[in-house]
Amino acid sequence: MAVVFALWLRELKRYLRSRAQVVASLGQPLMYLLALGFGLGPVFEKAGQGDYIQFVSPGVVGMTILFSSIFSGVGLLWDRQFGFLKETLVAPVPRIQIMAGRTLGGATTALIQGTLVLTVCLIAGFRPHDWGGVLLGFLFMALIAVVFAALGTIIGSALRDMQGFQLVMNFLVMPIFFLSGALYPLSNLPAALTVVTRLDPLSYGVDGLRAALIGQSHFGVATDLAVLVAVAALFLALGARAFSRIQV
Repeated sequence: MAVVFALWLRELKRYLRSRAQVVASLGQPLMYLLALGFGLGPVFEKAGQGDYIQFVSPGVVGMTILFSSIFSGVGLLWDRQFGFLKETLVAPVPRIQIMAGRTLGGATTALIQGTLVLTVCLIAGFRPHDWGGVLLGFLFMALIAVVFAALGTIIGSALRDMQGFQLVMNFLVMPIFFLSGALYPLSNLPAALTVVTRLDPLSYGVDGLRAALIGQSHFGVATDLAVLVAVAALFLALGARAFSRIQV
């Protein structure tokens, strides 16, 4: 456990010391929140869907955690390039502990980033329907972070250069985000799109956040929790397998 804690703490300190990264990572969520939240708000209200800021804020929080956690895999490529990964892999400790520490560190930083964006949403006018549900919301935020930090580890373990990682991210992260229902309701979609959204793990994370924060759910809280826990376990297992096969 000391190895896991040390690597978790390293990821956390590296994030907290990079103030530019903390501030810059707020840019895209703010754009979606302010530009879409206030820009599409009147259209959303005229369609009888209610306040769009209330609807889109959980989606923006989920998006922030998605991007922050999955891009933690970039750190794996940097460590490979500068030799730190080789130093940790030759240490007399199980690789699964190294992978667990890195993944949990990435998930923690993503959770912090999501909390910052949730605070910005509150400033912008978002209000949870029940403040007691915020605790359940944090559980969903943590599960989203673990799922996609593990996915970032899988991808980072399989690739050897930054160019390849960026290519995969552009063809993976954006579809995951846009198909999750973060920006639009999942009801009354075409049949093909309905199937795809049900295969997207982030759909269940965003739906769970909406259930916890604004009392709206498409799949149901129990389904959201079950799917996220199952996917997290699967991705962690695959991440451990991929990490154990890294050749430096």
